[in-house]
Amino acid sequence: MDLRRLPLTRTVVAALASALLISGCTSGSSSSPDTSRTPGGDGPAPAGAASLDRYYEQKPSWRECGVSGFQCATLKVPLDYDDPEPAKDVKLAVSRVKATGPGKRLGSLLINPGGPGGSAVQYLQAYAGVGYPAPVRSRYDMVGVDPRGVARSEPVKCLTGKEMDAYTQTDQTPDDQREKTELAKAMKDFAKGCSARSREILPHVSTAESARDMDIVRAVLGDEKLNYVGASYGTFLGATYAELFPDRVGRLVLDGAMDPSLPAVELNRDQTAGFETAFRSFAEDCVERSDCPLGTGSPAEAGERLNALFDDLDADPIPTGESRELGESLATTGVIAAMYDESAWPQLREAIASATKGDGAGLLSLADTYYERDPDGSYSNLMYANAAVNCLDLPPSYPRGPADVDKALPSFGKASPVFGESLAWASLNCTYWPVEATGTAHRITAEGAAPIVVVGTTRDPATPYKWAEDLAAQLDSGTLLTYDGDGHTAYGRGSDCVDTAINTYLIEGTPPADGKKC
Repeated sequence: MDLRRLPLTRTVVAALASALLISGCTSGSSSSPDTSRTPGGDGPAPAGAASLDRYYEQKPSWRECGVSGFQCATLKVPLDYDDPEPAKDVKLAVSRVKATGPGKRLGSLLINPGGPGGSAVQYLQAYAGVGYPAPVRSRYDMVGVDPRGVARSEPVKCLTGKEMDAYTQTDQTPDDQREKTELAKAMKDFAKGCSARSREILPHVSTAESARDMDIVRAVLGDEKLNYVGASYGTFLGATYAELFPDRVGRLVLDGAMDPSLPAVELNRDQTAGFETAFRSFAEDCVERSDCPLGTGSPAEAGERLNALFDDLDADPIPTGESRELGESLATTGVIAAMYDESAWPQLREAIASATKGDGAGLLSLADTYYERDPDGSYSNLMYANAAVNCLDLPPSYPRGPADVDKALPSFGKASPVFGESLAWASLNCTYWPVEATGTAHRITAEGAAPIVVVGTTRDPATPYKWAEDLAAQLDSGTLLTYDGDGHTAYGRGSDCVDTAINTYLIEGTPPADGKKC
């Protein structure tokens, strides 16, 4: 499932709002490190690290790029760590903005906004490099790296814009065998498109490989330890790094945490329940307003009215002012997109109100933001990278086909009366993936690592709070920071308590007390 983090209100990066409709969740890493030494620090190197010196000893050529003050460079990493071949090197896009001062520079702070598939370079330049708390930006060079297969780093490609339009409109709640067959075919065609257009990179976009890439970036930047803030899926990337390189962990913040020990079906079901929790919070707010398009009754009744709207759109899609109509699938995506930040709730209320009157433009706009669809009909590669990483990281032991989804529908419906059915069927995507998975679900302890701060939000839709509790407990040096609130992730979203605790950790190295609540 897609675990992106950002709210809809942050302009260019608003599209990273978080959802999960096209693939199963991520978990596990593909292999354990050996005990050989690599440049850039003592400690275990990745498996197959015999000839990595030339990667660790690169000298980046920085150039001005994007917004004023930002620099960009390209670094090389091996396509296959077990068999590094210079002719097949992957080129990683890296961007940075130097520490502004005052105060002693503390090194580089790598950031990852989640996904998998979110562009860290875009996130850095559009938000983090100017929007992170000033005390942190003053002491760190802020650095974004697009992981392999993402955005500017050898992006995975799958469908044309028109093909993706058709895919996003496929009925995600099939009512009969014909519609089940059509949904399975759409997912098979998606997988075939990825294989045809990205055959070489597709087997090598695992989270474990991206974590190894981060260690090369760390060394090239001249840092002995990795300082890192990862949000949503970025927490899994950070935890995987800590597992592979525990002695190179500096100050790690894992915000909106995943639980790497859970198999796909449990991750999917947990996240489905998370969206229900978020919707209930939205509905509780909505029904207290006289203009609530879902009525003024109970939150449960609001959910029933939304389901009735979805049913109507399934039977009769409505116009949007352009060639695409709004059916149930796009409408569900639009609602899900707005669950990631409470500041999007007014926009969602207006979009639902318009849809009840036969105008689907508002919900379509939310869905397009989620999918990163541009007005010209083109898409970013976010959803393609999302599927490629997820399907490689975790074996598709469930579901094996539509029959398995049918069996799981009651448990998903119990987890979320509003979203359960559509999210249960969404888990089919990895079933037809053309590349065998290399990862497995397992606990990550990262024994020997420095203190790692794990952040959980109590009503987080995409990464349920219990995942943060579980990851903090698994990590040998994990400490849990809790934000009692709505939305996806907590750092930099308005809580002075959260920001102060994390800023203190990043600047002084002192983590908050385990179990601290904000």
